Amino acid sequence: MSRKTNNVLDASFGSLAELNVTPLLDLAFVLLIIFMMTAPFLAESADLTIPTSKASRDAIDPSQVHVISVNRDRQMFLGEEEMTPAVLRAALMRLHAKDPQSALVIRADRQLLVEDLVAVMDLAKEVNITKVGVITKPEE
Repeated sequence: MSRKTNNVLDASFGSLAELNVTPLLDLAFVLLIIFMMTAPFLAESADLTIPTSKASRDAIDPSQVHVISVNRDRQMFLGEEEMTPAVLRAALMRLHAKDPQSALVIRADRQLLVEDLVAVMDLAKEVNITKVGVITKPEE
């Protein structure tokens, strides 16, 4: 009798050990696909209202702003004068020595490589000019 009881117990435990995970995997893949499809829409849906500030209007004196232009051929101009990177670095050092609050605005050609734009920004950082901006034009 004890043998029959053990067989019945063994059979009942054996059926519980077999769990079908196929529906669970189907659900996981469907959820993954849904999240992958909706993620780009969530990232672009941020509706922002940019804050205003009275301090930002008078933050930089326009007479302290100097324009560096860089064309697609990597020619650099400080104002209207064409300069090599070494000459530009020396000119930026003189500007910073004359006025430590001076600021730079970089006008870069649209087809200029990003690393060339970053090189100009690095020149400004080397001479301790911390107020650097990039000119863009609004889309039409």
